[in-house]
Amino acid sequence: MIKQLVLVGALMGALGAGPAYAQAGHTAPKTQPNTAASANAPTGEVTLVPVHFGKAVKADGKMLAAGTYQVRLTAQAATPDAKGESQGLERWVEFLQKGQVKGREVVSIVPQSEITQVQKDTPPHAGAAKVEMLKGGDYVRVWINKGGNHYLIHLPPA
Repeated sequence: MIKQLVLVGALMGALGAGPAYAQAGHTAPKTQPNTAASANAPTGEVTLVPVHFGKAVKADGKMLAAGTYQVRLTAQAATPDAKGESQGLERWVEFLQKGQVKGREVVSIVPQSEITQVQKDTPPHAGAAKVEMLKGGDYVRVWINKGGNHYLIHLPPA
């Protein structure tokens, strides 16, 4: 009988039947910082910076020959957005030569305040780009730093 009473008492306490006891050790969750990303994400089309590919790469399945391309951020969101991602931080960029779109790919936009949480390498200077083959040779990363945001594009080699 005593075992049953102890069990019922423990069960009631666990279910909140004893409000004073259940709330005594409870603290409110910490406030999570707002993601600065949606506020900093540019709207509409934005011309970023020129990038140079030493070797051919693929963008959205199309080959981009070695050479220099102007990169333009489009207003078109890449869908679906990743779960938990701030709205508008996955968009399409276009690679242009002589004013013609030669290819396009999805870009991840990361605000300056959050770049250290995403990337450990040294970022390019403001208004500049860095193009590098990633370890293993599976992807070429285009990293653009412009206007308080970092733009990360990953392209497979052709």
